[in-house]
Amino acid sequence: MDRISKLPVGVIESILCLLPIQEAARTSILSKEWRYHWIKIPKLEFIEDQFQEWTRGPKPSAIELRLNKPSKRKDMAKRCKFFYAIYQVLLMHEGPIHEFTLSMEVDTSCVEIDHIILHLSKKNTLKMLKLDLDAGADEGHRLPISLFSLHQLTSLYLNGCALYQQRSFNEFGCLTTLNLSSVWTHKKTLHRLLSSCPLLKRLALGHGMTILYDVEGSTIVDLFGCVPVIEYLYVVVFGLEDFLPKRLPKKLPTSLVHLKYLCVTVDTLCFTNIYGLPFLALLFRSSPNLETVKLVMWGEEPYVDEDDLGSFTLDDYSDITLEHLKEFEILDFTDSENELDFVRLILAKSPVLKKMTVTPHYFFDKDEESVSEVSEILFCSPCASPVVEIIVGRYKSDYWCPW
Repeated sequence: MDRISKLPVGVIESILCLLPIQEAARTSILSKEWRYHWIKIPKLEFIEDQFQEWTRGPKPSAIELRLNKPSKRKDMAKRCKFFYAIYQVLLMHEGPIHEFTLSMEVDTSCVEIDHIILHLSKKNTLKMLKLDLDAGADEGHRLPISLFSLHQLTSLYLNGCALYQQRSFNEFGCLTTLNLSSVWTHKKTLHRLLSSCPLLKRLALGHGMTILYDVEGSTIVDLFGCVPVIEYLYVVVFGLEDFLPKRLPKKLPTSLVHLKYLCVTVDTLCFTNIYGLPFLALLFRSSPNLETVKLVMWGEEPYVDEDDLGSFTLDDYSDITLEHLKEFEILDFTDSENELDFVRLILAKSPVLKKMTVTPHYFFDKDEESVSEVSEILFCSPCASPVVEIIVGRYKSDYWCPW
């Protein structure tokens, strides 16, 4: 019996959404009844690497094998086939498109991406857009103005893109998740973008962010003031350094009362740099309901000018309280005095803490005596929580953005 064909249309569409688009299209040969099922699926995903494997052309020539590099003509032909397949699917598609993913390498001539976004904006049904564009060492692909016509978006993931729109826009009133990495933009543009997302709950400002200066630059206070209902926050300090003034306020004007998950990636000089501890303290003081905190310390020490070194002591942060913190994790711990004192401060200020994980840097982890010494110090430190589990040592953790 053909039980699959008797399933409700919504269930069949859900099954087809789990398949690569090439496999979903091949179901059209099953029967007349199945011929048009695939053109109605609301989730479309185009990944260039998978497409190239699916449509393998002739074997590379001897010259290409020797140089280990395909010719530009063949690369262009493959790119044309890839976009032609996308165009075919979009032209044949019926019904709403709720999710769209495009993953590929780009150069300065990918105007086809703009055509695709324009087509999606005319449908105006898209809820999730993911552009994972690999531009190499070049500036990311400059996104067209039609991106801001996607009024129904709830999730937006951008990698390898450039946002240079200088006009005011307030089109992202439904957006709840925003993930930016390797994005080129202006400070003012990023501020306007966040200001246009009043329902934003998940924000990731990840690696590779290039923030260009504006005449009227925003500060970190302005930036976080745009996300009053944020629940999950992932930030890389390198990407936000241009927003950090020399003097940070002790607390944001508007508390981030909904923030529960905080992950901050910083450099190894975070606890001595002039923006290090004040930045963490600003987030801690302004987030009274934090439940999970993860700090990722960079292993290599970048050059820091003497003018950027701070003279802070942990006594300046004794007023911090983390009454709801349940999990704290610090990765690439380097055994510096300031880092150790900071971890002890967290222990003393977290009455419901259940788990603390300290993962040493690889060169520190080799010194078993030092690891044992840190463990002993932490186990003997004042602790506000009677049930906390302290783990010191290599510990596998998903410390990158979880959404």
